[in-house]
Amino acid sequence: MRRDPRGGQEGGRPVSETPSPKGAAVGRRIGIGLMYGLWKPRVLGAWKVPASGPLILAVNHSHNVDGPMVMGTAPRPVHFLIKKEAFIGPLGPFLEGIGQVKVDRSGVDREAVTRALGVLGDGGVLGIFPEGTRGEGDFASLRAGLAYFAVRGGAPIVPVAVLGSTERRGRLVKGLPPFKGRVDVVFGDAFDAGDGSGRRTRTALDAATVRIQDRLTRHLADAKRLTGR
Repeated sequence: MRRDPRGGQEGGRPVSETPSPKGAAVGRRIGIGLMYGLWKPRVLGAWKVPASGPLILAVNHSHNVDGPMVMGTAPRPVHFLIKKEAFIGPLGPFLEGIGQVKVDRSGVDREAVTRALGVLGDGGVLGIFPEGTRGEGDFASLRAGLAYFAVRGGAPIVPVAVLGSTERRGRLVKGLPPFKGRVDVVFGDAFDAGDGSGRRTRTALDAATVRIQDRLTRHLADAKRLTGR
């Protein structure tokens, strides 16, 4: 049965709702307060982010603070795909309230896919960690999901490099970067992942993933040279 990404009922069964744009806007304001209150983000290239229309931010991921950091520094509200394990206790309703998308990484989470495509269909910004999980943050291993969302949702990709979140451990809270320490967030040029044909075959998506990895890897190298990280 088809799911309506805008929510509602179909065939007497509830369907997925598109994550709240207003909630994401609230999340952005919270992110601004927290990130600039606790650290000293240096934001470069934010002007490269298209001001309107569907968009994907592809973010490297080496620390848990990377997502909130991008939420607080991006010029537009962002709906991140976040693993379901983070939606525990009171944090779950909070993340849902600020428009974030819960995803089960153990298989194909069709509800999460529908909600993410709903974000793009409404002209919103979808945030993705294309490496799938926290690691070296070097874009060395990409999942095909990013290519699917970009091609299926007709959304350009903006690469984002978060640098400095893992360089040193804080004195007060060991699991966080040092308070008032500098974290660089570098936005790159928007690009289209597809080949212009609109095809979503396995071969086409594999080729798109290769193109995406090349662009993200080059952006990360450029960001490191630019910031001296």
